[in-house]
Amino acid sequence: MSSEARFGYEWNKYSALDPNYEKQFINWIFPLGADFFKGKKVLDAGCGMGRNSYWPLKWGVGEVTAFDYDQRSVAAAKKNLADFKNARVLFKSIYEISWQNEFDVAMSIGVIHHLAEPELALKKLVRALKPGGTLIVWVYSYEGNEWIKKYVSPIRKSLTSKLSVGLVHWLSYFFSLPLWLFVKIFKGPGDYFQQLSTFKFWHVQSIVFDQLIPEVANYWTKDEVRNLFKELELTDIKINRPPNNCGWTVIAKK
Repeated sequence: MSSEARFGYEWNKYSALDPNYEKQFINWIFPLGADFFKGKKVLDAGCGMGRNSYWPLKWGVGEVTAFDYDQRSVAAAKKNLADFKNARVLFKSIYEISWQNEFDVAMSIGVIHHLAEPELALKKLVRALKPGGTLIVWVYSYEGNEWIKKYVSPIRKSLTSKLSVGLVHWLSYFFSLPLWLFVKIFKGPGDYFQQLSTFKFWHVQSIVFDQLIPEVANYWTKDEVRNLFKELELTDIKINRPPNNCGWTVIAKK
């Protein structure tokens, strides 16, 4: 089963919107905020169940085109965004999008690090932007996640990415429960685990499950992220550390 299909299982199971998703999204687009999106035409690449499109739509975006490459993800996103007449959700592969000079903003949150060809995907997103448009990408960082790279990634690579996704979901409960209890008791350590301490159990389990299922999950250093973007037709490339000190947010102009 491909990573897209495994994530489709996830977004079918965890399709409910949670207020904490707004806080997560604001973290991922740092230092941009709600006002940035007002009136803009936005492309959401790898939209999952639509949670990252939902907030710009609430904030007054001009229109959103969201897409994903699993029908269950697309169905969940269509359901979550159904109240917005200025939103459309499509079934598409990021490698095959054909838009050119069309969007004010192209964003891809938590997707590029799961791709076998991240450079090709980024080229497609840049091509879809209007001249002067803004690219927003959030990816996993190596810095701060060394323990995941050391302990979780070997389990994912050798075992859980190869098991049936339903079985992995069942197994994820036994990883999630001690983690949830730990962060509830200690409220940390660090900003990210402090943030997790505010989440419901199902939300923590969805994050653990998300870590265990993909075929590809890259944890990039800041220099590796910089190298991904340096050959693209972009200017003013900024690589930011989000407020919870987890991941890299890249913001650049075409």
